[in-house]
This record gives sequence, structure tokens and C-alpha cells, in this order.
Amino acid sequence: MALLTVRSAAQRLGVGYSTLKHWIYQGRVRTTQTPGGHHRIADTEVDRLTAHHTSPPERTRRSSPATGFNVALSGRNRLRGYVEEVRSDGLLGQVRLRIGTQTLTAIITGDAIRELKLRRGDDAVAIIKSTEVMIAKEADPSAVLRRRDKPPRRKP
Repeated sequence: MALLTVRSAAQRLGVGYSTLKHWIYQGRVRTTQTPGGHHRIADTEVDRLTAHHTSPPERTRRSSPATGFNVALSGRNRLRGYVEEVRSDGLLGQVRLRIGTQTLTAIITGDAIRELKLRRGDDAVAIIKSTEVMIAKEADPSAVLRRRDKPPRRKP
């Protein structure tokens, strides 16, 4: 179990240092104190907070690693997390991002992985832009059986 400083945890959560300190003082965040009285936050606590944390503001200014320019993105579906695994093999690479208790896997170019200098443990944001979203729900097995037991309807 890794312990993070308040500043590191705040960066991973996407909140300000002072906000996280207020949460600690309010008892909303569980911490461990060092002998010197400094707060340390466990990875598991950060994961718990990430799962309940609201999304970042609509427009976020980011510094592009390649150019150094600040850019604003139009994508609204942003998921903050940290890089759990990076695999790169030639043209493509796989990045696994831990977002609270969930894992998101993305296939991106190897060039993008090198340009972003993605490493395990880095904070990252997944930006999802899609024209279609599918939602599924597992069927209740008893409901499926009831439908099979009914005799077929006859056409009049």
C-alpha cells in the first residue's frame, strides 16, 4: 500500500491542494499522519475518492507535450485516473487506465505513448468522443425461462 503526499493525491484526484486539505479536516478523507504531523493518503483511499469524485470542469487548459501550447478540448466525457500498465510494440500500444474501481483500456499509437511519455503510475485523462453509446443489462434468468415456457402465439 503506497502512501501519497496531499499534493500528489490532489493532483491524481484533479482537485486543488487546499480542497483536499479541507476534506481531510472535515473527516471526508482518511489519512495516516507521519511522526512530524504530515498527512499521507493511501492509494486505496484515492481510488475510493476517484470513484465518487465529480468530473472536471467543462473546459480545462492543458499543456501539449509536443508543442508547449495550452489547448482547450471540446470533448466532455473525461475520465481521470492513473496509468496502471503501458505496453508498446511497434506501431500500436496499449494503455490501461485505472479510474476508481474501473479499468479502461485504450489502443493508441506507439508514437503517442512516446510523445506523452506515458509510464506506469502517471496521472492521465481518458477523453471519450463517440457518436454511439450502447447500454446493456443482463437478463434475469427466470424471465428468460418464463418466456420459453409460454406456448407460441397462433396467428388468427
